[in-house]
Amino acid sequence: MLEVLIYTFLLSISPLGEARAGIPYAVLNDFPVGWAFLVGLIGNLLVFPLLMWLIDTFSNKLWPSRRYRRGVIHFSKRAKRTVGAEVQKYGFWGLMVFVMIPLPGTGAYMGTIAAYVLKIERKKAFLATSLGVLVSCIVMAIGSYYGNLGWKSL
Repeated sequence: MLEVLIYTFLLSISPLGEARAGIPYAVLNDFPVGWAFLVGLIGNLLVFPLLMWLIDTFSNKLWPSRRYRRGVIHFSKRAKRTVGAEVQKYGFWGLMVFVMIPLPGTGAYMGTIAAYVLKIERKKAFLATSLGVLVSCIVMAIGSYYGNLGWKSL
């Protein structure tokens, strides 16, 4: 039981799955949906502060490096093209909706990067990302629960 909890947390905090993979994993392993939701939510909510800290740390220490600067500028331009128009147009709500859509390439990681690149105020960005993660986790928990019920009835 503890093993499923740990894997759920690790999947939820990883950039490969986030809670969109962690919650279904737990539910499919017969973990109670409420606990799966809670662990997935906590893991996914930790993405914003950890990633912002990493971005700040690396940018402060590596900015003098020309190679790093070029990579950051290239990545920033790409991120602005990907999410910039919608998020800049709708601001807080655009970022929240972008994070809550349960599709690959969206989520807390890309939302955090977009907030940093678009220079959205940290408190607003954290709130928008957190609300988006919350809604996404609710959708995944409900979908996983009913999907698991359907799977077991076959």
